[in-house]
This record gives sequence, structure tokens and C-alpha cells, in this order.
Amino acid sequence: MSSISSEVPNILKKFQRTKTDTGSSEVQIALLTARINHLTGHLKTNHKDEHSRFGLRMMVSGRRRLMKYLKRTNLNRYQSLIQELNLRDQ
Repeated sequence: MSSISSEVPNILKKFQRTKTDTGSSEVQIALLTARINHLTGHLKTNHKDEHSRFGLRMMVSGRRRLMKYLKRTNLNRYQSLIQELNLRDQ
């Protein structure tokens, strides 16, 4: 498994609105998705790791809230983001 920190610059470049954008909803959702995917792989091999499972649940619920906000405020960006990240619509 590769480290998530090596993927962060690529994710930022792909989803930033401006050069210094690191906090927009799209960037946060993309970073959370990468962390969720990484942690899911970890939990497949370490199925008894309940602390990481709790962290995963927190990340998923945080991403869900951000996606709900983005859907409410800008539907076009929401639809393009879920298509780009291969996520299901709520």
C-alpha cells in the first residue's frame, strides 16, 4: 500500500479551483475519499482494528455532510465531482 501523503499533491492539483485552494468542498471531499479508500484497504487485512474502523466511520460521515452541502449549494459541481470520484449519489 502506498502512503496517502504521496497522493495529496495530485489530488490538490486535480480538484483545486485556484492555485492556493486547499479548503473548498471539492478538495476536502476528494482528500477524504482518498483517505477512506486507503483505510478500507487497511481494514481488509486488519479486521479487528476497531479504532481505525471508528475513524473510518467518522470520515465517511464527514464526507457525507460535505457532499450534502455541495449538492445544496452547487449541483453542477456536485455531479461532476461524484462522477470523477466514482461515488454514488445520495
